[in-house]
This record gives sequence, structure tokens and C-alpha cells, in this order.
Amino acid sequence: MVHTRKNQARLTRTEKRRFVNALLELKRKGEYDEFVRTHIEYYVSDGEAGLRVAHMTPSFLPWHRRFLLEFERALQRVDSSVTVPYWDWTADRKPSASLWGSGLMGGNGRRSDRQVMTGPFARKNGHWTIKEGATGGDFLMRDFGRPANPIELPTKAELDRAMRDPVYDTPPWDSTSAKGYRNKLEGWTSGTGNDKWRNHNRVHRWVGGHMLGGASVNDPVFWLNHSFVDLLWDRWQARHPRSAPYLPDEPPDADNGPLHGRIASLHEPMPPWGAKPDELLGHRGIYRYA
Repeated sequence: MVHTRKNQARLTRTEKRRFVNALLELKRKGEYDEFVRTHIEYYVSDGEAGLRVAHMTPSFLPWHRRFLLEFERALQRVDSSVTVPYWDWTADRKPSASLWGSGLMGGNGRRSDRQVMTGPFARKNGHWTIKEGATGGDFLMRDFGRPANPIELPTKAELDRAMRDPVYDTPPWDSTSAKGYRNKLEGWTSGTGNDKWRNHNRVHRWVGGHMLGGASVNDPVFWLNHSFVDLLWDRWQARHPRSAPYLPDEPPDADNGPLHGRIASLHEPMPPWGAKPDELLGHRGIYRYA
């Protein structure tokens, strides 16, 4: 049966409660932290050796699509009615948005140590202890807008700049690719200061705390961000029906030196599942967005 992912702003009180309860149950059973460990393991940057599949690479979008599906299936083993909602960060841009209410994600961290004090994931409730990639404490941390060096969430204009690019990705297929939809959406740039971060990356920076770096899955808002990113890949494909939905088609050969064996081309498997990008270009028959 096809299930529906909804905008978090349109969730009913019951849908919020069931989603949160499923999250807490996965955490209680230890399954949630397995997802944190997976993301940490595959957060491989340009400067590291080995295959890059999760970030700074063309497979950013299909890898996270599969990661999100695996997580959603885990939630549905707890409660079959649950799906992962999405957060449209071009519309819900303020800490007062319903996303940050006590019935869903909870609010910002307190100023002294960035500890989240409200909502279901507050440390005081005893249900959300940070165990993987913990720095500075075992409590969830956030730092909305980074007051010490203010940053804003992406705008619709900034997102549309990425959506207009008709090419999926371009060499050198990493964080330095100046052209191509994938990197413009992922958000790596050659800028300095706050201009260095765009779209998806800027969202991580704006939330702050545990949303920074490979251990960002510790903050459950990670999934709502990536559900929206997944939706945007759908919209991009619809906007550019004549464009290849994924590039490169073929792996870089040995003559390409540092690129050889570093990225997954269209028909190459992505660890840890062995799924190939060409198997994840769409999701018809599995889920839809409302």
C-alpha cells in the first residue's frame, strides 16, 4: 500500500503523537542509535580516502532516499500508521513554527549549554539520551539561528536557484562542484562565512547543536529535513523531464585518478545496502507526498 508523507504543519495532534511515540520506541529499543551510527560511518568528506556515498557526492540524494525508507520502515514496525513528515524550511522559518512545539520536535536549546529543555526529546524526560557522537553531554542540543554568528534558513529564492539548474551533477562530483542541481541543493559552496552554506546544509547550520556533522541523526528533525530534500528531488525531476535524473552514468575510469573508486555511478551499489542509484530514481508504489 502506498503511504503518504505530509507537511509537518498539517499533521493532526494524533499524527504527531503517534510519530513521536514511534521515535521514542525505536530509541528505547536501541534501533534509533543504529541509524545514527550508520550516518556517522558513511559521512565521508572530500579529503578522506575511500568511497563517498552519503555526502559531497552524486549519490547524496538516492543514498538518503534509501536511508529514509529504512528508517520509515522501522517506524512502521512500531506503528503501521506512521510516516516521516517533511519540513518546508522556506515556509516555516521561525522558532515559533508549530514544528518546534512541545507535541512534535520541542524547542531550542537553552543559552548556557544549548540543552533542549522542552518537548519529548528533552533530557529531563529520560527518553532521549545521546549515546553516539556525543560531545559536551548526553543531552540533545540546538542553537537556532546561531546567535553568536547569526544565520537564517534558506529562502525560496535560494532554493529556486538550485531547482533551475537542469543538470543533475557535474565533475568533480564533490563539494567543489560549482554547477549541478545536487550540490546546489546539498549546499556546499566556495563562499566564506555564512555564504558557505546553502539549502540543505544551511538548515543543519541553523538548527545547530547535534545537527552539525555526521552525528546529526541524533536530532530527530534530521528526518523531516531529509524528507523535504527527497520531495525536492521529485519536484526537480518533474521540472526537468528531459534531464538525466542522475549522473554520472558510468564510473570514472582509472585515468581520472582521484575520482576513480570514490563515487557511485548510476548502476553501482551503495553501501550498506547494495542498492544502486538507478533503483532509487523514483518511489511510485511505495510512498507519495501531500
